Amino acid sequence: MISRDVTIKNNVGLHARPATFFIQKANSYKSSIWVEKDDRRVNAKSLLGVLSLGIVKGMSVTIYADGADETDAIDGLVSLIDTGFSE
Repeated sequence: MISRDVTIKNNVGLHARPATFFIQKANSYKSSIWVEKDDRRVNAKSLLGVLSLGIVKGMSVTIYADGADETDAIDGLVSLIDTGFSE
């Protein structure tokens, strides 16, 4: 299992549209993936789970991945966040 901290940079945080992009990307990997904020961890492949965290611009989250493609999963999701979801 690996993890990485990342700061949300886009203006609306992980709300409906960016969260959808995030979970679609997470679902493209075979690894189990979670997002954690304030000691609350949710499945990164669940839209309701990700939305329930209420992640807004400037917040830091930790992404965890465990599986055969865990490194690619972390790198891909962090890259998506770092580009601001193309917004």
